[in-house]
Amino acid sequence: MPTVDDKTPLDKSAGAHILVIRLSAMGDVAMTVPVLRVFRATYPDVKLTVLTRTFFEPIFSDIDNLEVYHADVTKKHKGILGLTRLSKELRKLGIDAVADLHHVLRSNILKTLFSMHGIKTVQINKGRAEKKALTRSQNKVFEQLKTTHQRYADVFDALGYPIDLTAHKFPKKIPLTSKILSLAQNSTKKWLGIAPFAQYESKTYPLELMVEVIAQLDKENTFEIFLFGGGKRELDILNNISSKYNNVTNVVGKLPFEDELKLIANLDAMVAMDSGNAHLAAMYGLPTITLWGVTHPYAGFIPFGQPLENAILPNLAKYDQIPTSIYGNKFPPGYEKVMHTIKPETVVEAVHNL
Repeated sequence: MPTVDDKTPLDKSAGAHILVIRLSAMGDVAMTVPVLRVFRATYPDVKLTVLTRTFFEPIFSDIDNLEVYHADVTKKHKGILGLTRLSKELRKLGIDAVADLHHVLRSNILKTLFSMHGIKTVQINKGRAEKKALTRSQNKVFEQLKTTHQRYADVFDALGYPIDLTAHKFPKKIPLTSKILSLAQNSTKKWLGIAPFAQYESKTYPLELMVEVIAQLDKENTFEIFLFGGGKRELDILNNISSKYNNVTNVVGKLPFEDELKLIANLDAMVAMDSGNAHLAAMYGLPTITLWGVTHPYAGFIPFGQPLENAILPNLAKYDQIPTSIYGNKFPPGYEKVMHTIKPETVVEAVHNL
């Protein structure tokens, strides 16, 4: 169960105001969106304020009656003094309760400060024990764990606001801007997004194999392919790839994040790693193919609403210790090339099947 510091139920008749904490990372923030959509549809009179980083605000743009409060954890809200300042700012908003969907040191400090003023806080149960059992090399308990989306929903349940994620409805298509249409050259082909990077190399499909995927799809001349990533290194790599093919466009650095989300929302499908872009695509209801390395969907991070067959896995018979970690940051010797067992033809076939 989620961690609760106060059993007192909220007075819903007064129109409560709930603070939702999720500061990072992008994929985890994106996974809150379907949950908050269902919450909003179920409890339209409850005000929601999301505490997150400024950059992530556009992620919540389709949810009505929701405000975003910016956490400046590198300057204004840094350290104990900064978090104390932040808690004062948030209390002035009139919050009645806190749904901590992050449960890290910063949010733990905020929880303590809120509790001193009688504000109820419920924190996510990350399921550390069962995740440890799933990722250990010996006596591994290899079974599907609760999804992160459901763990988020459980926090609201513990606050007294149960929600049913099966009632979720995706928003209508977001209108495209002239800048996006210009980038896409008004193409009438199928729009396919490909996000070839992840935080760790252990869950990033080998670039030379991804290039084979792109080359095969480009040759068919039925897809307009958009490449997603971030940072100078990824920009240079994707520019180099896109320059070689007629139907491939690198999106990096060409659109503000808000417009990038609008483009993603209008794709026909997305191919991504176990990474943030997969969750951004899934929150708009896109068919999303994910490629997995030393992590595994059983840990609960499969994109929202996506069937397990959309997850392409490496050779688990050969690499039977997978998942070796939850985030891909740990793996035993000999597991450096697990994703080489995923053939480019397999990825292309998965795109065709969609």
